[in-house]
Amino acid sequence: MPVMTYREAVAQALREALDEDPRVFLMGEDIGPYGGAFAVTKGFWDQYGQERIKDSPLSESVIVGAGVGAAMAGLRPIVELMTINFSLLAMDQIVNHAAKIRYMSGDQFSVPLVIRTVTGGGASVAATHSQSFEGWFASVPGLKVVVPSTPRDALGLFRTVRDLEDPVIFIEHILLYGTHGEVPDNGYKIPLGKAEVTRAGSDVTIVSFSRMAQVSLEAAEELAQEGIQAEVIDLRTLRPLDADTMVESVQKTHRAVVVEEASGLGGFGGEIASQLQERAFDYLDAPVRRVSGEEVPIPYSRPLELLAIPDAHKVAQAVREAINR
Repeated sequence: MPVMTYREAVAQALREALDEDPRVFLMGEDIGPYGGAFAVTKGFWDQYGQERIKDSPLSESVIVGAGVGAAMAGLRPIVELMTINFSLLAMDQIVNHAAKIRYMSGDQFSVPLVIRTVTGGGASVAATHSQSFEGWFASVPGLKVVVPSTPRDALGLFRTVRDLEDPVIFIEHILLYGTHGEVPDNGYKIPLGKAEVTRAGSDVTIVSFSRMAQVSLEAAEELAQEGIQAEVIDLRTLRPLDADTMVESVQKTHRAVVVEEASGLGGFGGEIASQLQERAFDYLDAPVRRVSGEEVPIPYSRPLELLAIPDAHKVAQAVREAINR
C-alpha cells in the first residue's frame, strides 16, 4: 500500500471533497495563499480559487456561524479552526446552533458542516494553544466527534463524515501531521462508532484515542519485552462511542487502563472507565486505571511540558500496577 503522512492524508481527503462535490468549499484563517497553519491546504488557493477556498478574518464565531448558515442553505462547508483552543470563541455557534438546529427544527433543517481543528500539546506553544477539548465536544448531543490517529484513519473517516447531514468536529493532533502510515488506494471508508484493536493481547486492555493511541502502542511494545501482552484499542471516534469493543476486550483480559492527554478531572477517560465498570464489572480483576495529563496548564518550558503529558513509560507503569495489584 502507498505510504503517506498524516498531513498528506488530510489534504487528499479535502481535495477529494472539493473535486467530487461542487457544494463543498473550505473556509478558515490563513488557509488561502499561506497554505494553512499546518500546511494542509498548501496549493489549494491556486488550484481551486477563492470561491472554493475562503481565507477568513480572525473571528472563529464568524467562521463557524457562516458555516452553519451555508450548511442550512444547502452547501457542504468544511471550516477550519486553527486550533481547538480557538473553538472557545465559537462555542455558541457550535453547541447552541450547529448541534441543535436539526432537532429543534423538527428535521426541517440539517447542518452538514465539518469543523476541522487541531488538538493537543507537545509543540511548545504554551498553555492557551496546547489544550485537548475533544472530550468537551463529545458530551454534546447532536455533534459527531472524530479523533483519527493514523493517516489511514484520517482519510477513511473523513470520507465518511463528509456525507453526513449532522455537524462533525474532526480533530487532528498537532504532533501527528508528520507521522507516516500505509493508506489503501481503493477508495475505502471507515464507519463512525467502530473502534479498532490495533494490537492483540491477553493480559490487559489499553483504551485510548488520537495521539495517545500511538503512545499506547509504544507502551505495549515496551511491556512485551517483559512478557506482558497488552491489547490496544484505538477508539477513533468519541461520539458515537464504541463501548462494545472495549467491553469484549476486557472480558478477555480482565484488566483495563484508559489513556488520554487531557487532565483527568472531568476528562473523557472517566466516561470510558465508567462504562467499563458498568458493563464489565464481573470480568475485572482490578480497578480500571487511568493515565491522563497533569492537573496544570500545559507549560511553555519544554522539560515541564513533557512531564505534563502522558508518555509510553507512564502508560507502561500503569499497566504494571494494574497487573501486580
